[in-house]
Amino acid sequence: MKDLRADGAAMTATLQGVLEQAARAGASAADAVMVESAAFAAGVRLGEIEKLTDSRERRLGLRVFAGASVAIAATADLSPAGLARFTADTVGLARVTAPDPLAGLPDPGALATDAPDLDLYDETAAAPAPDLALAKARAAERAALAVDPRLTNSEGAEFSQDASVIAYASTLGFAGSYRRSSFHLGVEPVASHDGRMQRDFWYARARHLARLDDPAAIGARAAERTLRRLGARRVKTQEAPVIFEAPVAVSLLGHLAAAVTGQSLYRGASFLLGRLGDAIAASCMTVIDDGRMLRGHGSRPFDAEGLPTRRTVVVERGVLASYLLDTYSAKRLSLASTGNAARAIGDAPGAAPTNFYLEAGPHALEALVASVERGLLVTELIGFGVNAVTGDYSRGAAGLWIEHGEIAYPVEEITIAGNLLDMFRDVEMIGSDLELRGAIAAPSLKVGRMTIAGA
Repeated sequence: MKDLRADGAAMTATLQGVLEQAARAGASAADAVMVESAAFAAGVRLGEIEKLTDSRERRLGLRVFAGASVAIAATADLSPAGLARFTADTVGLARVTAPDPLAGLPDPGALATDAPDLDLYDETAAAPAPDLALAKARAAERAALAVDPRLTNSEGAEFSQDASVIAYASTLGFAGSYRRSSFHLGVEPVASHDGRMQRDFWYARARHLARLDDPAAIGARAAERTLRRLGARRVKTQEAPVIFEAPVAVSLLGHLAAAVTGQSLYRGASFLLGRLGDAIAASCMTVIDDGRMLRGHGSRPFDAEGLPTRRTVVVERGVLASYLLDTYSAKRLSLASTGNAARAIGDAPGAAPTNFYLEAGPHALEALVASVERGLLVTELIGFGVNAVTGDYSRGAAGLWIEHGEIAYPVEEITIAGNLLDMFRDVEMIGSDLELRGAIAAPSLKVGRMTIAGA
């Protein structure tokens, strides 16, 4: 994978050949996707090497239509003979599947006509440097353990990188490819005090190695997060304000993202079904999905059906302004695709967020804390107690207890509960600490009242 740009051209040519074979075998329409990827990871624990992995993969997925019937298959055998057999078998399978009148490729007039350079690729990503990777992991762990003598152990530190090229083509005449890369560094120290141990972590992620945070800064932040958990206790069951620190507020945005995707909606598995145009959140909340953000972790120039990605306002000042749709879910909902089709090799396209984030507010996290007379700052969530249909929410949690606008002590072994719609509508303040470290991101936010179950 030394030259992924050349690989992209070769891959689209392979896809076009497969599509031609499918048409000759009787397919009425077809599309195909191909991914070549390289991944490397190096992990250490207490300075010693625990993990070194290096992998390569190349696979092709084909979707074939025989009228209104469809078949989807995948292969890693990319030899000419293997692809010929694979294509013929997939077309044969399409002929015997049950028809779906809504299945099909998108409107040709909606296909992407441009492929902007979104600065998603670092040339070094496809060429692992084990010594550098181990040095960064060791530096992060060493920095974490050096902060305080109570940091006595470590769950380890890991540096990883990956590079991939994605190609897509369809019988509508679309063919394109793009490259992307990612670098990650994280560490998880362990602290001990009075016979009890606590652990926490911190990490950074970037498209380009030069933009990855310094290992010492990552280690120091992981150490601070771990130390603040020492001496944790439970609190009495009560109702109180709850602040979701930015790293855990991301999970709330994840629940919102799942609720606005097409397949959740047409399957009736979303608490936001039928609520377009409704006020579903506080007026201070605006949520964006931006598939063309420079260096974004979810960015891509076109979606998995060849449609252009775009910037979509999902929630505008509290009002649900748009769902996120692929072609099929748009037809099911009598709407138009938003260019959010995504697919894994061998799977049908489905709607998914790109860069989905809550716009930052004007308040520092300290201001959110100062606004709470008595309540909870959540720093960790545990479990998956969320009902996607009703929005009912119940999660195990740990964090910091607030008294008179100041952090009083750490807490653990508690549960927070509410309903996502009520929680979004009851957001009173939004922090300024938005960090785009993943495809879904959020700043800290304060919910006016939730049930906190403890002792």
